[in-house]
Amino acid sequence: QVQLVESGGGLVQAGGSLRLSCAASGRTFGRVVMGWFRQSPGKEREFVAAIGWIGVSTTYTDSVKGRFTISRDNAKNTLYLQMNSLKPEDTAVYYCATSTGWPTTTPPNFGMDYWGKGTLVTVDS
Repeated sequence: QVQLVESGGGLVQAGGSLRLSCAASGRTFGRVVMGWFRQSPGKEREFVAAIGWIGVSTTYTDSVKGRFTISRDNAKNTLYLQMNSLKPEDTAVYYCATSTGWPTTTPPNFGMDYWGKGTLVTVDS
């Protein structure tokens, strides 16, 4: 079992920044890919970003490219999402998830094995 706990969400003005963290514990060995996903009210969960084990390979959804940066610290078993130039449309509950493979395109679970409970990000215009 893998436990994931997100933190760092909150209320921010448009144009501001937040840094989300996801602490992993439990049997994390072999869970090589970690990702961030989000769900806005009334909308389906969507993929945001993912990162491979070494931290070199990353992928982002188009709407956050150039604004968000995913990173990980394997020594601390922690995943991060640096969010800059935030927009009201970024408002959502942000979830981290982990899997042995890269995310699929199929919501709601995108092929990921373990999920956190989420942290709310609200961007005020």
